[in-house]
Amino acid sequence: MPMGHTATAEAGSGGLTATEHRLSNGLRVVLSEDHLTPVAAVCLWYDVGSRHEVRGRTGLAHLFEHLMFQGSGQVKGNGHFELVQGAGGSLNGTTSFERTNYFETMPTHQLELALWLEADRMGSLLAALDDESMENQRDVVKNERRQRYDNVPYGTAFEKLTALAYPEGHPYHHTPIGSMTDLDAATLEDAREFFRTYYAPNNAVLSVVGDIDPQQTLAWVEKYFGSIPSHDGKPAPRDGSLPDVIGAQLREVVEEEVPARALMAAYRLPNDGTRACDAADLALTVLGGGESSRLYNRLVRRDRTAVAAGFGLLRLAGAPSLGWLDVKTSGDVEVPVIEAAIDEELARFAEEGPTTEEMERAQAQLEREWLDRLGTVAGRADELCRYAVLFGDPQLALTAVQRVLDVTAEEVQAVAQARLRPDNRAVLVYEPVAAEAEETAEGTTAEGTAEGTTAEGTAGEGNRNDEESAK
Repeated sequence: MPMGHTATAEAGSGGLTATEHRLSNGLRVVLSEDHLTPVAAVCLWYDVGSRHEVRGRTGLAHLFEHLMFQGSGQVKGNGHFELVQGAGGSLNGTTSFERTNYFETMPTHQLELALWLEADRMGSLLAALDDESMENQRDVVKNERRQRYDNVPYGTAFEKLTALAYPEGHPYHHTPIGSMTDLDAATLEDAREFFRTYYAPNNAVLSVVGDIDPQQTLAWVEKYFGSIPSHDGKPAPRDGSLPDVIGAQLREVVEEEVPARALMAAYRLPNDGTRACDAADLALTVLGGGESSRLYNRLVRRDRTAVAAGFGLLRLAGAPSLGWLDVKTSGDVEVPVIEAAIDEELARFAEEGPTTEEMERAQAQLEREWLDRLGTVAGRADELCRYAVLFGDPQLALTAVQRVLDVTAEEVQAVAQARLRPDNRAVLVYEPVAAEAEETAEGTTAEGTAEGTTAEGTAGEGNRNDEESAK
């Protein structure tokens, strides 16, 4: 049976508890009882994301996330979705720079099914991985790239800014979606080797949260996961460290068929898991976290030079985090007008710091967001896995709220002074161009604007910008 220990409720955890266990094959298991509703969440994080990829094979982590839904040893084709949804559950998977995760929320009496399904594809996916499934999912991912990146206004902004903010050769220089060229180049043997290297129990954390019997749950985990062999050939991720400040403003102008001019910027900020990162989160919340923020009040309400303005944090553990600024201009307003106002507000904030009211509002906002995540079984399962994989301790998820509340106004001002500077940002400027509408010699018109909605993930949702989902 698994070895483990039970954690008591820590100060600042809101009474939430979690127990930690480890199987002999290295799989880490985190359990958290919650009998409020008769459901259970299963979350499995693999310590692999786009930062683990090598040049010429970008997008492989995301491609493989899709392949995990294409059948395994005992579950054929689309069976994983069919079995979970047929049992009244929901499921999905996502890929980021730093991890790939899979998750189900099930009625309590169907928990064993979810555990069996996850174990079956961890232990036997190679039995079902063939050329047909590889080609099928390669096309799915390429189409997803077209729909979410290439054929929507501002769709490639995240990809372009990431490439600017992290230098060539840096493990975070490319985003999880990958390039069309690399997706075409990936072979079946690439996928098989990727699975053997990263999809092993000793490279994963399994959390189960909700209306569970811990002893029975552990028995099921041991039954289905315990015989899967570990794998010790995983290479260490490349070093993602960089200087605190870029040292010069990096800038790119993009001329595309977009609805309005836009100014987007990525500021280099402290790594996730640090007190300075929490201070940066509060600074960005005061400056651009919603309609009560300084930038929204200045640009949208007062000056009326913008129709939208947000500033959010993309938290990263293995590299500097990014402060993500996103402003869409109003009417014919030029970008330099917007940029001058932003720099003025950032300089004022660095000089004066947040007011007492702004600190209270920002801390309350972040507290609500954290509690919203911990308040659902699926959200708590995800956070427990995140802190276990990225920081080695799932218990940190239960006290994260208190750490944000402990940050002082002086710390928020200090991080703004040190990091929210013109020489510490990558800037992307969008300038609209008119759709070509001239008649050709044959009397037909040139192709019009690309169809689609605006890109997902504005600055206010920066902490989710790096994810690609299976559905």
